[in-house]
Parts: sequence; C-alpha cells; structure tokens
Amino acid sequence: MTSRPDNQQAAPAHPESGHAAPAEAASAYLTAFYTADFEAARALLAEDFSFHGPFVQVRGRDPFLDSAAGLTPVVRGHRLLRQWADGAEVCSWYDLDLETPVKSGSVTMSEWHTVREGKLVSGRVVFDAAAFRAFLPPQ
Repeated sequence: MTSRPDNQQAAPAHPESGHAAPAEAASAYLTAFYTADFEAARALLAEDFSFHGPFVQVRGRDPFLDSAAGLTPVVRGHRLLRQWADGAEVCSWYDLDLETPVKSGSVTMSEWHTVREGKLVSGRVVFDAAAFRAFLPPQ
C-alpha cells in the first residue's frame, strides 16, 4: 500500500500497460471533476461507472455526470489532504471548497475509487451531509 500527502506526485503510468497508475487516475479525475472539466472527468470514467454517495446512487458514466451538474455553481475546488493506494483501490481524503449565497467554506470528504486500465469503475464518497446542507438555503 502506498500513501502520499498532497504535496507529492502520484505514481507514473505503469510501463507494462501504458495506463495511468490508480492514484494518478483518481487524482486527475478529482481535479477535473472539481474544476468542472466534465469532458476530462468523463474520459477517466468507465462507461459502466457506479457511484454511491449520501445524495446520489447511480450506475453509468453519463447519468453520474448529469447528476453532478448542479454542483458547478457552488464548487470552488478541492484540496487533497491525503491519498492511499492499494493495488486498484484508491482512497482520497480532501476538503471540498464551496461558495453559496448562504456561506463559504469547506466540507471534508473521503472518496474511495476502484481503477481498472486507467479508468475509474466505481466511486463511493462519504462526508457529513448535515455540514454540506448548511451551505444550502432552507427549503
């Protein structure tokens, strides 16, 4: 198992396969996703990507990206705090920066990805849903 803090580079591509190392693929995906570069994020997701989080559970790359489009106006980026890789499994611990009419700040999240042939095939995110909802207007 490998672990890296935010200031270290992810492992390079596997020379035998030509695919990005799992941690590199996960980091590239998080950067693309949280900068709203959905084309780059799409290229890093398997077509049958499955996702499970507090607000969304979905199967399929395009349905997942469609479900995430509503985040674009409020997300201001992320800061990777720590990342661990164990074979094809990658766990990333990061702060998600948010700005809404209600308030600005961050929510700490953990995301676990499974990567095959340089593409994310599954993702599971956990975070304090109440802390996230505090950024939204009352309904």
